[in-house]
Amino acid sequence: MGSKRSAVSSASPAKAVTGWVGRQSTRVKAILGVAIGLLTLVGLKLWVRNHNHFFVASEAIHAAGIFVLVYKLTTQKTCSGLSLRSQGLTALFLAVRLFCSVFMEADIHTMLDFASLVSTLWVIYMMWFKLKATYVKELDNMPLYYLLIPSVVLALIVKPYTHYGFMSEFLWAFCSYLEAVSVLPQLRLMQNAKMIEPFTSHYVFALGIARFLACAHWIIRVNFCSSVSHVIPTLLCAQDLRRLLKLNL
Repeated sequence: MGSKRSAVSSASPAKAVTGWVGRQSTRVKAILGVAIGLLTLVGLKLWVRNHNHFFVASEAIHAAGIFVLVYKLTTQKTCSGLSLRSQGLTALFLAVRLFCSVFMEADIHTMLDFASLVSTLWVIYMMWFKLKATYVKELDNMPLYYLLIPSVVLALIVKPYTHYGFMSEFLWAFCSYLEAVSVLPQLRLMQNAKMIEPFTSHYVFALGIARFLACAHWIIRVNFCSSVSHVIPTLLCAQDLRRLLKLNL
C-alpha cells in the first residue's frame, strides 16, 4: 500500500508539469522551449570543455537513427511508413558533406559520415529493390525541387567562411540546408498515411537531437555564418518535431 502511494506521489509532479505545459498557449510553449534551449546551451558550454564533441555526437546520433531503419528493414521485412525521397535527400547531403570532409578534415567526422552514407544507400537499395512491394509511392509525394532549389539559393547567400575557396563554402552550406529539409518528405508521408510507426518516429527524433547538438556546436564557437547554417536547420527540425507530436496526439 505504501509503495503504491509513493509511486503515485513520485509520478504526480511529472504529470502536473506535463498537464500545466499542455494547457498553455502556443506563445507560452514557444517561450518555454526557447528558455529550455538557452539553458541547455549554457549548461553544455560550462560542463563540456571540448565543444567539438557536440558535432561528433550529432553525427553519431544521426548514424544511430539510420541504423534504426536498418534494423526495421531487416527484422520486419517491410518499408511501409518510410519515405524513399527523404532517404535520397539524406544520401545526397551525406555524399556532399563526405566530399567536403575528405578534403577539409579527414578525421572522425569523415568516418561517421561514411558509415551513415553506406547505411543510407543500403536502406535505399532495400526500399527500391528488395522491399519495393511494401513501399507506398502514392503517399510519398512531396516534390523534391521544393527542397533542392531553396537549399541551393540559400547556400549561395549564407555560407560559412573557410580557407578552401568558394566551392567548398557553397557545398558545405548546401549540405547543411539540405540536411534541414531532408526529413520533410518523411513527415509528409506520415501525414498522408495518418499514422506513425515506432521505428520511424525514433528515427525522426534522433534527427532532431542530432541537429540540436550540431547547432550547439556552432553557436558556442560563435561562428556566425556556420551558426546560421545550423540554426536554420534546427528551427526547421523543431517544426518537424512539433508536427510529429501532433501526429502522435
